[in-house]
Amino acid sequence: MSEAAIAKKAQLVDEVAEKFQAAASVVVVDYRGLTVDEVTRLRKQLRDNNVEMKVIKNSILSRAAKQVGLEGLDEVFTGPTAVAFSNEDVVAPAKIIDEFSKDAKALEIKGGIIEGKVSSVDEMVALAKLPNREGLLSMLLSVLQAPVRNVAYAVNAVIESKEGDAA
Repeated sequence: MSEAAIAKKAQLVDEVAEKFQAAASVVVVDYRGLTVDEVTRLRKQLRDNNVEMKVIKNSILSRAAKQVGLEGLDEVFTGPTAVAFSNEDVVAPAKIIDEFSKDAKALEIKGGIIEGKVSSVDEMVALAKLPNREGLLSMLLSVLQAPVRNVAYAVNAVIESKEGDAA
C-alpha cells in the first residue's frame, strides 16, 4: 500500500474519530437488503432531522473507535455497516431508524453510542421509544405547571366555600 493511501486512511480514521467524539448519539445499522429507494428515503428523513448517515468500512470504524477509547464495538462492526451520527438530538437517529425498520424489515440496528458510552441493541431500541426533545420539554413543562395549577384549584375552592358560607 502506498504512503498516500495510508495517509488517506489515517485521515479518514481521524475524521470518523472526531465524529464519534462530537456526536450526542451514534446508531450502527446493518442495511443489507434495503433497496436504493429505501436508503434514499431513510437518508432524507435523517438529514431532515440533522442526522448524518454514512457507510464506512468496518476497519476504519474499529480504528476510530479505539482511537477515542470506545471498547466493545468490534462485534458491531461486522458485515455491511452504516452509521448515523447526531450532534444535537440524542433520540432522533434511533427513533427514525427504529420507525423506518418497521416497514423496511432489512434494516437492523446493531448497536451504538449514547453520549460517549457504547450501547447495546436493546439500549438503542429503548432510546428509540423515548419521546423526542419537544416531547420531553412538553412533559417537563406540564410537571412544572402542576404546582401552580394545584394552588389555583385550592384558592378557587377557598373562594367558593367562602361564597357558600356567605349565602
